[in-house]
Amino acid sequence: MTSPQIEAFLEMMAVERDASPHTLSAYARDLADAEASLDGGGLIGADEAAIEAWFAGLAPRGLSAATAARRRSAIRQFYRFALGEGWRTDDPSRRLDAPKQGRPLPRTLNREEVVGLLTASAARDGAAGLRMIALVELAYASGLRVSELLGLRVEAVRRDPAYLIVRGKGGKERLAPLNASAREAVKAWLIARDARCPEKAPDSPWLFPSGAASGHLTPRRFAQMLDQAAVDAGIDPARVSPHVLRHAFATHLLEGGADLRVVQTLLGHADIATTQIYTHVATDRLTQVVKRHHPLANDD
Repeated sequence: MTSPQIEAFLEMMAVERDASPHTLSAYARDLADAEASLDGGGLIGADEAAIEAWFAGLAPRGLSAATAARRRSAIRQFYRFALGEGWRTDDPSRRLDAPKQGRPLPRTLNREEVVGLLTASAARDGAAGLRMIALVELAYASGLRVSELLGLRVEAVRRDPAYLIVRGKGGKERLAPLNASAREAVKAWLIARDARCPEKAPDSPWLFPSGAASGHLTPRRFAQMLDQAAVDAGIDPARVSPHVLRHAFATHLLEGGADLRVVQTLLGHADIATTQIYTHVATDRLTQVVKRHHPLANDD
């Protein structure tokens, strides 16, 4: 049962701060949890030690850092309101430190899983299979963003270039390399593309034309195609997306010894801090390899 003080706080949040129903519901749960967890006088009667002990117990209960941070915010705001209402003369939550949430590591695939996606794509009949191979090969070989990949113009690849000139975020241009397998996949798709719909495809400016309003394949449709390829390859489709192929490109480059600055340039990142997240993925991978294969790695 919610206390009158919590009800008054939630009413203030709704009326004075125009909090959304979702925020009010989350704060109600957070404050009710604290109220029930504190012995004695609940939130109004709790001292600093009790509040800090409750907050320290959130992580052992399995709550994420993001959830703990929201509960800290709810408690802090509640006590500020309590001070203003004269219910408390002090703020027992003042020493609660925000939990370190860190930056989530990007999802990626190993090399065998990328090969599995290509094999599953190759198993499709005719032009659909050739298009899918070209999409996966281009994304993995060059690290293109999905918008950059699907927005490629056919003229950009007609002469079998060794690299593409891509206009990325902020209108900045960069070079995106194409390896031999990607170039072969594009050549095979171009033949199928031009023969697939003679009255439309040759006149389309896009490498991957479609009936969508944009005139080219949409990110949603590409994601659906990847989901099916993942299922066919025996990979959980929740682990696969167009952006995951870009992550795999960067991670595998770093695992192979590529310089971080080079990877930054290839990805089109303005800040190297954005690229550094991949070093953690690559390091974790290498650590797992050592633990799995080194003869002394598991010795106590």
